[in-house]
Amino acid sequence: MTSRRTAKAAQAIRETVSSAILFGLKDPRVKNVTVLSVECSGDLRNAKVYVSVMGDAKTQSLTMHGLNSARGFLQSKVGDRLQTRYTPILKFVLDPSVKRSFETTQVLRELGDDTESVSPEEIEDEAND
Repeated sequence: MTSRRTAKAAQAIRETVSSAILFGLKDPRVKNVTVLSVECSGDLRNAKVYVSVMGDAKTQSLTMHGLNSARGFLQSKVGDRLQTRYTPILKFVLDPSVKRSFETTQVLRELGDDTESVSPEEIEDEAND
């Protein structure tokens, strides 16, 4: 299988899983979920679905448990969309990159607030010394 086919299948899986989570799941544990990306194996039998969950660790754990419980439903939606011989087995992986980017942004903002408290005259005085 070509990498182009795998990439197209991964995109289709991402779209299908995203819309199924948003509109099809009734599980109250699954909320504030964003499907970031999907990695498919070369034979399209396995797919890692990278998700981001907003909230604390307990909320993330409950949401991941809910997603794993709904895996069969989501796989059936993917199977209907792809119409391949084998439906990929979905594995949900919590991707902490979005949370890290928020934390980094917050740290940068705090650092920006500290530098704003220094007047431009003070900076010039220190540069001239």
